Formats: sequence, C-alpha cells, structure tokens
Amino acid sequence: MTDASATPPRAPEPAVAPGPAVLPEPAVVPRLIATDLDGTLLHDDKTVSERTIAALAAAEQAGIEVFFVTGRPARWMDVVSDHVHGHGLAICANGAAVVDLHRGGRIVEVSPLDQALAREVVDALRSAAPGTSFAVERTSGIHYEPQYPPLLLDPAAVVAPAEKLLADDFVAPLGPDGAGHPAGDAEPPAFPDQPVIKLLAHHPDLEPDAFLALARSAAGDLASFTRSSPTALLEISGPGVSKAGTLAHCCAARGISREEVVAFGDMPNDIEMLSWAGTSYAMANAHPEVLAATTGRTASNNEDGVALVIEQILRRCAERGAARA
Repeated sequence: MTDASATPPRAPEPAVAPGPAVLPEPAVVPRLIATDLDGTLLHDDKTVSERTIAALAAAEQAGIEVFFVTGRPARWMDVVSDHVHGHGLAICANGAAVVDLHRGGRIVEVSPLDQALAREVVDALRSAAPGTSFAVERTSGIHYEPQYPPLLLDPAAVVAPAEKLLADDFVAPLGPDGAGHPAGDAEPPAFPDQPVIKLLAHHPDLEPDAFLALARSAAGDLASFTRSSPTALLEISGPGVSKAGTLAHCCAARGISREEVVAFGDMPNDIEMLSWAGTSYAMANAHPEVLAATTGRTASNNEDGVALVIEQILRRCAERGAARA
C-alpha cells in the first residue's frame, strides 16, 4: 500500500539528466486513460493541481474515460473522489478492489488473497528475511503486527501477530455503521466477511528492490508481489492479481481494446499495466524499470506530466476532427 502521508516514491537520480518529454502518437484514438496516483497524478504534497483537474474533465467531455488505478485502499481515495466523472469507478489495492467513488468508495468487486496462502507467504518470508513484519489489509481496514511501522494510525485496528490476523476465526472490527461500509448506506455490505485484499511486508534493513526479488524467489508461486514505497515495503495480492488484470477486465466490459488505452505510472506496481496498455508513459521521476517498460516519457508528477499528455492527446483529436471536416 502506498503511504499517503509520506513523501511519494522517487526513482534514484539518473546519472544523466533526462531529455525532453517523449510523447508518442497513440496507434488509435484513445478511449480510456488509466493513471496511477502517488508519484504520478498527485503532486508530492498529495494534491491534484488545477491544471490536472481541468485536463481530466476535458478528457471526459471528449468521450475519453478516466480510471484511477492505484495501490491505495478505498479509504484513501478522498483526494480524487471529486475528480472522477461518468462511471465513478476506480481500481484500488493494486487491482484487488474496484470501488465506486460516487458511492463513498464502496467496494463493488474484490479479488481477495486466500488466508491460507497468506499464512504460507508469512512463513516463507519470515524464513527468507528474518525481521520482516506484516500488516493485513481487509475490505474494512488495516491491522498490523506490533513491529510494523503504521502508515496511518487506525483506532479500529487490531495489533497482533500476523498468524492471528490471518486466522480463519479472526473477526475484524466493523466500520463506522457496524457493517464495514459507508454510514447511511441502506444496502447490505457487499463483502460482510471482510476478506483480505492485500498483505503488507516491511523489512527495516533490506534494500527495497532486493527485498522484492528475495520475496518473489521465496514465495512467488503463492501470491503476486510488487512495491510502490521508497522503503522496503512489499504489497502482496492473490495469485495473478494486478492493476493490469483488473484494468483489462474493466476495459473488456466496456468494449475497449488495449490499443485504445493510455496509461501512466512511476513505480514497479505499475509495470504490468504500462506493458499491457497500447500507449504508456513513465513519469520523469519514475523507477528505472518503469522507464524501461514504457513507450513514452512525460514530465514529473510535480510538473503535471499526466495533464501535459492529456492536453496533447486532446489537441491531436481536435486537429484530426478539423481535418476531417
């Protein structure tokens, strides 16, 4: 899970300053824009600039859908909830949840991590990387071990060993209305048993990329491993769960092909999505592996790199329309 309160992840400074933004021509007229949030759409202070707000609205007005695709849980989506139009949906928890921002961040689809598999992952990482601590992200909130560095304190969290947090008889505290969903919602909760959507693993000493490689080697056959934090914090989802897979599912439901998707990202948890999309852009502040996986480059998150590309796409669309007229 991305730490919404901390400085967003930044790639190591390159040996040579990056050149100008590379804005490839999409193969077809885009029908959907998929963008990460932290380190991509949001400035370092976790705000959305007026320029970006205007660009997102203009894209929707031009008939291009916008999906926010993030590692954040639904409860951290307030920063962009006013800027999603039309469908109102966002992809959270690295693809493990689809939420409706028009309905208070209500989860409408979930791809959970089986608790038995999660317990196996915990065992494997404790053996491979002693000193690892864990947190468990459920549809209702986060719970963590005493040694785990809490990102945002949650008064409803249970603090206990991961084995207890992942026990089959574990009962998580309920949400503010007693049902784990937004207060005042008359409908029953979609997932009353509060499944696990992500396991978090933190190591106090290992280098982040080395920790990710070690975890994939030790338990990659059990779950999906990625990271988006500047620290050694891994995000672990069910087998095959990713931003790319859930985005592909949402696009298929709308009759949108991958060639019609433009995607933006900055960290390893974005790579599969960026590789899947027909056109992809790495932010100037992106991780080196993201730079290698994308077809284009844009300015940094603090320089409104996403808005810059959207503006150019809309200009090209307008020019094509004028030429046809």
